[in-house]
Amino acid sequence: MSSSKVWIVGAGPGAPDLLTLRAAAAIAQADVLVWTDSLVNPQIAAMAPAGCEQIRTSTLTLEEVMAAVLERAAAGKNVVRLHDGDPCLYGAMAEQICRLADADIGVEVVPGISAYQATAASLQSELTIPGLVQTIVLSRAGGRTGVPESESLARLAALRASLCLYLSARHVEEVQAELLRHYPAETPVAIGYRVSWPDQWLTVVPLAEMARVSQERQLIRTTLYVVSPALNPPGEARSKLYSASHNHLFRGGA
Repeated sequence: MSSSKVWIVGAGPGAPDLLTLRAAAAIAQADVLVWTDSLVNPQIAAMAPAGCEQIRTSTLTLEEVMAAVLERAAAGKNVVRLHDGDPCLYGAMAEQICRLADADIGVEVVPGISAYQATAASLQSELTIPGLVQTIVLSRAGGRTGVPESESLARLAALRASLCLYLSARHVEEVQAELLRHYPAETPVAIGYRVSWPDQWLTVVPLAEMARVSQERQLIRTTLYVVSPALNPPGEARSKLYSASHNHLFRGGA
């Protein structure tokens, strides 16, 4: 394999101080920054050094993006491909890595905090409450690109887990109707728009109000829904792991 390497870096949900240290270091050493300007906070792109070539990708196809990345990497430049959130979620990362492997160019992936994590943190909520819900599902509405039948919203909603839906605001009426077949109408839903950005908007509403509130706010993009009974847990819920009656390798029990 050649000595060339491309960094695929997660920019996190938006706030520059939610970058990982590794992500910040990669950006600071970039000769070329290829960044998703429609989704990544410009303040993060501004962390690149003076003289760094910046390529904005909002108007480019994947083929055009990869042509630019491959050309710069082949010339020995330190290329950082900067994605919003975490690149392993809806980032076309697999396609990019395949093209880089075909060109004999190494890759390092740097994870980023995802919007669902930033949303839970902003709400000071845990999404896995003992005795209530222990599973988190990350998914999206079918939309134009569809999802496998085995991962249909109906199947996922039937779990009644903490369901985090990306890329779904344009289909909120259909999403709400399907969710109401499985979750109670009063189930809390967090609606987060550009969470951790200066213009963040975040609220929690009953599931029955999910579509109405989204449409009143005219939300069609950069919106996340977290549907979960954990957003309104019973007061007595607590982890057995920290109970005085629970023993484990590091602590004896009563």
